Amino acid sequence: MKIVILDGHTLNPGDLSWKAFEELGEVVVYERSSPEEVIERSLDCDALITNKAIVSSQAIQEADNLKYIGVTATGVNIVDIDAASEKGVPVCNVAGYGPDSVAQMVFAHVLNLVHRLARQADDVRKGGWSASPDFCYWLHPALELSGLTFGIIGLGEIGQSVSRIAQGFGMKVIAFTRDESRVPPDGVSWKSLGELFAESDFISLHSPLTPETENIVNRSNISKMKPSAYILNTGRGQLVDEPALAEALNSGRIAGAGLDVLSTEPPKADNPLLSAKNCFVTPHIAWATKAARERLMQMSADNLKAFASGSIVNRVN
Repeated sequence: MKIVILDGHTLNPGDLSWKAFEELGEVVVYERSSPEEVIERSLDCDALITNKAIVSSQAIQEADNLKYIGVTATGVNIVDIDAASEKGVPVCNVAGYGPDSVAQMVFAHVLNLVHRLARQADDVRKGGWSASPDFCYWLHPALELSGLTFGIIGLGEIGQSVSRIAQGFGMKVIAFTRDESRVPPDGVSWKSLGELFAESDFISLHSPLTPETENIVNRSNISKMKPSAYILNTGRGQLVDEPALAEALNSGRIAGAGLDVLSTEPPKADNPLLSAKNCFVTPHIAWATKAARERLMQMSADNLKAFASGSIVNRVN
């Protein structure tokens, strides 16, 4: 079996091994692949592995030997699922490989926001503390998390990991669900969407991107928020109306935001959130701890191994 990995650098920039795939056949790893290169590189492979490289209908149709497409991620929007289904090619993804890593990043943003860690440390580096007449000083009052309300939109595996950490800080956790019959996890109270926006000191987004959740952070919902509240997004960039959030930040309508995802990645230079007040953006790295990538590597290889053995797991089409 010939296995072509289209964008290996994303999953493995050099600190992991491809051994789990190499045990299954001949492996060709490309660091990155443009849409045009995907078409060329797919022509004679049996299995195609991608993370964010786009696998188009044309690439699928022209790959005569293609029998399997593996996505080393949860989202599969980079693959033309209809074309794969029409050709009888299974598309398999990986879920649940990094909820703790993503939850950890959520609270890296939370702690940066409430302590202004980046700004304070930068000021020390520039001599601010050395020039101070006091043994300590601060550029912004810090907040204590205990007793504050943490709102979660999307209480799946990641959202529940976030909930447990928030409760560990002594925070009250509320969440929104469309399934009103669902029993909430311990320590969590269900709220309507409007109540969640109005009551939360932090709102963390973990829902899948659907027509109902796209731009769920919009002018209308932001208008319900406390001026002291914060938005956190480690889910999908399209959950946020970016101009509306930038406007709210710059006007002081809300206190700040911590974002690991944007609607276009890499972002265009004129994305308003890149220069918005009290907005801290990280480059889609919440998922990318080494431990999470090791699990993702093994789970992706296990998907392919199962296929080679005659069974298909984690199929999305």
